[in-house]
Amino acid sequence: MQEQSVRRLIAAGFQDTARAKRFLADSQLEAIPTEDLVEQMRCAPDPDQALLLLIRLAERAPEVLELFRKGQSAALPMLRLLGASQALSEFLIRHPQHVDLLIEGPRPFSDASEHRDPSAEELHARLASACTAEQPGTALRVAYRRELTRLALEDLIAEDPAEFQPRASRQLADLAGAAVEVALRIAHEELSRRRPEASEVELAVIGMGKCGARELNYVSDVDVIFVHRAPEGMEHDVAQTLAADLAAGISRIIGANSGEPALWEVDANLRPEGKDGPLSRTLDSHKEYYARWAHGWEYQALLKARPIAGSASLGEDYMDAIWPLVWEASAQTNFVENVQAMRRRVFENISSDHAAREIKLGRGGLRDIEFTVQLLQLVHGRVDASLRVRDTVSAIAALETGEYVSSHDAEEMSAAYRRLRLYEHRIQMSNMRRTHLMPEKEADLRALAHAVRGPQETRRRAPGELLDEWKAVAREVTGFHERIFYRPLLSTTAALSDEDVRLSPESAQARLAALGYMDAPGAVRHIQALTSGVSRRSKLQRRVLPAMLGWLAEGVDPDAGLLAFRRLSDSLGSSPWYMTMLRDSSVAAERLAAILSGSRFISDLLEHSPEAARWLGDDERLAPRSFEALWTEAQHSLARHTEREGGDPTAGVRLVRLIRQREVLRTAIADTVGLLTAEQVGRTLSDADRLVTLGALRVAEQEVYGESGQQIDFLVVAMGRQGGQEIGYGSDMDALFVHRAKEGVEPSGAAGQAKKLTQRLTALLSAPVKPPVRGESPLQIDADLRPEGKQGPLSRSLDSYAEYYRRWIAVWERQALLRARPIAGCSQLAADFVRVADEVRYGTAPTESEIREIRRIKARVEAERLPRGADPNRHVKLGRGGLSDVEWLVQLMQLQHAHELPRLRTSSTLQGLDALVDDQLLSPIDANTLAEAWKLCTRVRSGNKVWGLRTIDVLPSARRDLEAVSRWCGFGPGRAADFEEHYLRSTRRARAVFERLFYATE
Repeated sequence: MQEQSVRRLIAAGFQDTARAKRFLADSQLEAIPTEDLVEQMRCAPDPDQALLLLIRLAERAPEVLELFRKGQSAALPMLRLLGASQALSEFLIRHPQHVDLLIEGPRPFSDASEHRDPSAEELHARLASACTAEQPGTALRVAYRRELTRLALEDLIAEDPAEFQPRASRQLADLAGAAVEVALRIAHEELSRRRPEASEVELAVIGMGKCGARELNYVSDVDVIFVHRAPEGMEHDVAQTLAADLAAGISRIIGANSGEPALWEVDANLRPEGKDGPLSRTLDSHKEYYARWAHGWEYQALLKARPIAGSASLGEDYMDAIWPLVWEASAQTNFVENVQAMRRRVFENISSDHAAREIKLGRGGLRDIEFTVQLLQLVHGRVDASLRVRDTVSAIAALETGEYVSSHDAEEMSAAYRRLRLYEHRIQMSNMRRTHLMPEKEADLRALAHAVRGPQETRRRAPGELLDEWKAVAREVTGFHERIFYRPLLSTTAALSDEDVRLSPESAQARLAALGYMDAPGAVRHIQALTSGVSRRSKLQRRVLPAMLGWLAEGVDPDAGLLAFRRLSDSLGSSPWYMTMLRDSSVAAERLAAILSGSRFISDLLEHSPEAARWLGDDERLAPRSFEALWTEAQHSLARHTEREGGDPTAGVRLVRLIRQREVLRTAIADTVGLLTAEQVGRTLSDADRLVTLGALRVAEQEVYGESGQQIDFLVVAMGRQGGQEIGYGSDMDALFVHRAKEGVEPSGAAGQAKKLTQRLTALLSAPVKPPVRGESPLQIDADLRPEGKQGPLSRSLDSYAEYYRRWIAVWERQALLRARPIAGCSQLAADFVRVADEVRYGTAPTESEIREIRRIKARVEAERLPRGADPNRHVKLGRGGLSDVEWLVQLMQLQHAHELPRLRTSSTLQGLDALVDDQLLSPIDANTLAEAWKLCTRVRSGNKVWGLRTIDVLPSARRDLEAVSRWCGFGPGRAADFEEHYLRSTRRARAVFERLFYATE
């Protein structure tokens, strides 16, 4: 018998069977057969809680036990309430006079359509008796909770709780409006006793948010806006004060805790100017604000505005004046972009501890649905008045009727919305606390799993089933933004299923324009070309293009991005991996969209090397390849190509240049997605240039030496940023050429062969390839840093260099040698050249006169080489705090100290800064200031090139260009102004460090 008793308790849902046995034996329950009571407890979401609360309630109101004698259906509402809401049960225990709600029971119904909601007037009448009570505020809060309990009883016995949910929200909103109305009446009477003129002031309360839309939660702030009107002759300040006192009185009465706990917060922060604005304004003041200063999000908030209390005529006047403005908001510049930015901020502000449990704000949550619906309403409601509704469920229905969404999608969307709201309601109902988080405790999840089902469902679900159901709904919702907002565009250009929306070409173009596409007709043509037909490629394009359109629209240039996507798809459409990758890898697809809409440079490279799109979803493929591996590949390619071309070595240069281009593309993609640092980018690009130089040198040597035999050893020495491995995309190569005659060869003959070799090498590197390659950047050689500059020979012998450096070298040439780095040619000659160079660059410290000369040259460079009209604060290379400032300071300190401190003997600027700190020649703070400015300027330079600007050495001023470079430098969408300020501040600080140290007296 004992075992059977435990099994019955477990089957009924009890978790603590020992406690349940004790409570069932309580004297309060002795008149009820235990087995009957246990069986009836099956309907309670939390039987353990329900049993305890039943005993406590029976102590205060024994008459509730009579319900068990009337049959199971009579006690059902009470047990559902006791097991679902401890807070409302505690209300009945505090106020047992209200158990008549349980005795009479809610009106049962099987078809929700037969159930009539109480009107706002009825609810107001039920609460209005509080006005005559001795403590009207307390009486109002008690009356409100009585009506809340009445509603909860009806809600908890609904056969289909999700179907009943919109009705519950409407009643909650109407009940809140009635409470505000009665609170205003109480406040009016209290204020009029002190200030009789208050009776002449009209105040209208405009419900906003969920209250305005009649989709309120059980526990939610009630968002409001106050508007007042005073009679002629009353001073403005007096009316303003009286209206504010009335508004504050509403909040005080509803939010007081004496006698009966507070109901909820009356939140007026959506008013013009927010917390900084007056609590109430006149209608004219509201109209002026919204006409002159309101932001797009404020109009979006007004979409749900509705008078809920106070002066009905003033409320109507307010809506007549303000409501039309809502539907013109989408015409504002960057409206959709700003709304999307708001949505991103919502996600960013979610606590990491709560992100996985958020029903409202998380991905796949209520905000996703509301965002999608409201954006569609605002975009299309300008011309379609049927969409001008407030609540989400009605808006979905209107969108379906207007064929903006398919009936299938509308049904799924509405069901998901009601289901998520039901979760939210039941969670809040438990303790009457404002929360949107899925519970963590297993007991709470188990109770919720039963509370969200109808009372006829007796099988108790495990917590895991509830979580699986919720996650499935969240997955559906996550796809709505893509499937519903973007997919209707396709229906104008492709034969989709019958369930898809049918938009006119004009509507599709309007929506594309709202998204940010400047050439909407052109975008429609691209969509048509991508999606038309019945091939697998077209079907997959119809599947992936909605998301791609959204991601492209988030970029700086959606039109260019869509065009580039079409070209790439035309190239790769027949490749089975391409569309599969876009369908299955959101990471790859989103990266591709960001690249195509944010970089003309990379788009051009991808068009020629479309297979590189494979790398987008695989970080390992984007990792830089070692120089050794690249050179091995280049050697094999040269050998195979030379044999295939009948021994013509010049044709092999194209292969090596294509390998370089491929690695530049790999580096640019990895850089775009944040996988590389500035130092890594410089090294990988320098390795690519070294690779092509080696390949071209090998071909040039075969040509030149084949004529007369090898008469020289030859060496290419990189200088400048190439020597420091700090180049950017499309950089030229500063170089010196060194040769040494073979034994027995005349100097004149060696010089002639070196000249031919230099000229041929330069031609192979810089001449356009045939056939031409879109996006390919030939490597231009600049040999102006050689001794005697343009007047000197292209190549000198090592002995000639040594003699020149010994007798005639200028201090700026010593400075230039700090970055000399051999990259191609004879290894022994390279070692010998480095020895000669080290003796010069790391020799004795410069004299005072030489230091003055360096400073003079630097000042002259700033004065003469800065382009005419250029703003020195925005020139990243020669401007204040730019690359030149940092590099010249590091190089001056190297000349002064490297002869004594070996760690300073580096061609890298950043490594030089680190060494100066290690050797205590530079403070860490100053070094960090200089390094940050140098890296930022390098990043801006690369961003200019990648975006596609002709001038890469100037921080752009045009808004769109600045936005593109800002994003490249790691600033989010819409933060170009913040980035510009950051750049100017960083370079200003670097300039201050430069001037203090570079011009310091030794």
